Amino acid sequence: MADILKRLVPKRFQKKGVVIPVVRLHGPIMSGGSRFRPALNLSSIAGQLEKAFGMKDSPAVALSINSPGGSPVQSRMIYDRIRALAEEKNKRVLVFVEDVAASGGYMIAIAGDEIIADATSIVGSIGVVSGGFGFPELLKKIGVERRVYTAGENKVILDPFQPEKESDIEYLKTLQLEIHEIFIDMVKARRGGQLADDPALFSGLFWTGRKGLELGLVDRLGGMREEIKTRYGKDARLELVGAQKGLFGRRAPGIGAFGSVDQIAAQAVAGLAETLEEKALWGRYGL
Repeated sequence: MADILKRLVPKRFQKKGVVIPVVRLHGPIMSGGSRFRPALNLSSIAGQLEKAFGMKDSPAVALSINSPGGSPVQSRMIYDRIRALAEEKNKRVLVFVEDVAASGGYMIAIAGDEIIADATSIVGSIGVVSGGFGFPELLKKIGVERRVYTAGENKVILDPFQPEKESDIEYLKTLQLEIHEIFIDMVKARRGGQLADDPALFSGLFWTGRKGLELGLVDRLGGMREEIKTRYGKDARLELVGAQKGLFGRRAPGIGAFGSVDQIAAQAVAGLAETLEEKALWGRYGL
């Protein structure tokens, strides 16, 4: 509606200056999501990206990233969509790091043609991590017998209710190494010319924005507003592209819509587990 009204206003009465759309990519990167914890994934952000890159008069799209990472699949999917839209619409992508762009968050960040961070931002963590819990003795203590029937000798690999097996761990590590190699190749392809020759670069360590500049993980230090006005003039404006809303200002139906009492209860339980997982992700970076 705002775009329609804008087109009806004569150009001489419209505000002057370049408009740069801003898309916020904030939070842990996970598939799914709920009303209690909206997730950052391609499904949740695709509409905003399409709208931002579809603004014809804007020479660039600004991405605000604040994410400790999460799903490598969703991270790569978001990265691919950003690059595809940038090439299709011929737009420059400027990435601005807030608190954190680490792990999957940094994978998304390298979709930018330039990465600008605060000196105290956290960047990097180019690695792969898997975590979980083991409960092999819990069932015995509460008097429950676990019964599992499978077709395929590896269908219960990494089962948390069975003792950990060295063969399971080794298999998991092969998957991690393969994903890690893909991540490294992406970083080298996008930033190979800027990267420092440092053996720790792909070790999973993370650094401040200032150190990240030395290592070639970011291009410069600064903030979004100042950078945009420096590039496009003092009259340049930032326009936040929000999630699509329905006719009465509510979010469009989809993730998090209320259902039955059972569904609401299930969402609450899932939300608690997801909140704990989210806190663990942020906690790695002291946040």
